[in-house]
Amino acid sequence: MTAVWENLTIDARDPSRLASWWAEALGYQVVTDKPDEVEIRRTPDTLPGLVFVPVAGPKEGKNRLHIDLRPADLEAEVERLVDMGARHVDIGQGDVEWTVLADPEGNEFCVLRGK
Repeated sequence: MTAVWENLTIDARDPSRLASWWAEALGYQVVTDKPDEVEIRRTPDTLPGLVFVPVAGPKEGKNRLHIDLRPADLEAEVERLVDMGARHVDIGQGDVEWTVLADPEGNEFCVLRGK
């Protein structure tokens, strides 16, 4: 028997704010909003979800795991995400065909070119 991927858990100083940001970025919806966890999913019954849990300190260092997004139009999506509060970051990626951004709490993610 195999396991089912249920969630990816993300530490956040302000889980509700960061979950709302990612919900808007991904077109997801908040399905659970409690002080100790906020979960977003594409639909309430669709897995996996993203769960945001509170932590006291700021993010330190480069992510060991990150999300890749593949929009139809890389430039337009990067502009939209930056307008929402993402920022460009350099994690040593060099000259690549994708863009590395960080969400409002500094979690890096990649925006890839369309296939």
